[in-house]
Amino acid sequence: MKARPFLAVVLAVALSLLSLGIGGWWFVLQHSPLQLQNQALVVPAAARFVPRLTPLSFYWLADPEQPVVYARAVAPSRQRRLAADTVARLRDGAFAAAGIDYATELASWIGPETSLALVSEGPGDAPQGWLLALRSRNGDGARRFLQRFWQTRSLSGTDLQISTYRGMGLISGRGALVGAGEPPVPLATALINDDLVLIASGRSVLQQALDVSQIDDLNQAASPQFLQGLQRLGPGSALLTARPEALIEWLGLPPDRLVAGELKDVMASLRPEQRTLAAEAWFQLAEGSLPWRPLADQSRNGALLAAVHGEADSLALLQNPAAWPEALQGLLQGVLAGAGSSPIPALVAAADAGPLLWRDSPTGWLIGTGLAQPAPEALDPALAAQGLLSAPLTVDGGPPLRVWTHLEAGPNAAAAPPLQASLEAARSTEGTIAWWGQDLEVLKQQRESRQGPKQRQAQLAALEMAKAPLQWALGPAKAQELLQRWTTWRLLSGLAGQPLAASVDGLAVGLESEANAVHLKARLSFG
Repeated sequence: MKARPFLAVVLAVALSLLSLGIGGWWFVLQHSPLQLQNQALVVPAAARFVPRLTPLSFYWLADPEQPVVYARAVAPSRQRRLAADTVARLRDGAFAAAGIDYATELASWIGPETSLALVSEGPGDAPQGWLLALRSRNGDGARRFLQRFWQTRSLSGTDLQISTYRGMGLISGRGALVGAGEPPVPLATALINDDLVLIASGRSVLQQALDVSQIDDLNQAASPQFLQGLQRLGPGSALLTARPEALIEWLGLPPDRLVAGELKDVMASLRPEQRTLAAEAWFQLAEGSLPWRPLADQSRNGALLAAVHGEADSLALLQNPAAWPEALQGLLQGVLAGAGSSPIPALVAAADAGPLLWRDSPTGWLIGTGLAQPAPEALDPALAAQGLLSAPLTVDGGPPLRVWTHLEAGPNAAAAPPLQASLEAARSTEGTIAWWGQDLEVLKQQRESRQGPKQRQAQLAALEMAKAPLQWALGPAKAQELLQRWTTWRLLSGLAGQPLAASVDGLAVGLESEANAVHLKARLSFG
């Protein structure tokens, strides 16, 4: 009987320790930098001050210190300091572009929300200014920041104006941001509910933000499209909205890639996933727009991906490329860029109504199609017009091939006109698949290799868009080359004060259409 009190005490202690362990583990998980991967998108507090028709808005929904800690946590052990320093420089450079020193002015008080919006007077107008919103993690941080902010600038010669608008105290001054050799730049600030600092590029921009905050029909926070977009996107640490004019001017999208009058707006999210940055976006189109018609039979998708062999710098699976709309032909050409001057890949894609697989490697390009989609005879007239002749070929008793050659006069054509034939492409068959290769060596590699491009195939699988009209995976060299041509990437490198492309290990992109919308997923991997 005496054992019972003792066992009760042991059980109570065990339960207490278990409770403490579970509580401690929960606390660690909640405060772990890896929580950044599962953060839910919410309506940002600053969205109430952003006009619905703003050309561009960006909301970072975590503490600015978290990306630095996260980069250090997921980077390989030998690169942790470098990864953290790179992210810190990018963050500091972004704030420095607005004339704010992160370390001395923000680090001690800024909380989990930072927002930036470009503001214009009406739809399609050029931005007339910008609005920056900073949220405080403690009661007095925001107020002390504004006091120091204007005190520092007044000591450097800035004339301050203090006034009231819609019951809010406004402070503005010209010459608040002065760069070497640059004219003075106006700034205006307001403090909302003691925890949200608004900084605008001028008094009129700040007044417009305060105006729209009072009318739900004018701000983003109450917009049905904005709220619907949050539900579509799922988890994310950052949120972006953009209109067509901003996509062209600020995100570097060429205007010929847009369907005139059809694209309305874009909403996107960013989310880290170990050493990968996952992006998801919805491009809202005008009523009745449908860029792609889905294929009725998509059974060959998996067969093509499973059958391709050899290494790949670029691997893409395209649905019905013959029916791609004119506005996306530039994108199709970008996927097939590894073909060089050969006209054959573009002609095959333009005639293929089924799935088409594209592989680009150091040894050359390879295309996989159905046996009769397209039939080689259908391409002969177009190829003959470009000086390419078709002929059957048997090599070492193997299966018959079809090759296309280009005939040209030899170097001594004046004395005797011998013709020289250069091989431009070859085609072989394997079961229900036709393989089109840059040369015979590429087809031999496809036939004899026993392994597929596993890394590129894994990138496509991670997109989880098996029926998308475009699935495209790029290795390090191709991804870096593509990103370095992107205006926004060059801007980010400038903010970081160093090239960023060298750390990129791969890129995967998927694109599909739904009712009046295009859905995009992208995954950028870092080494």
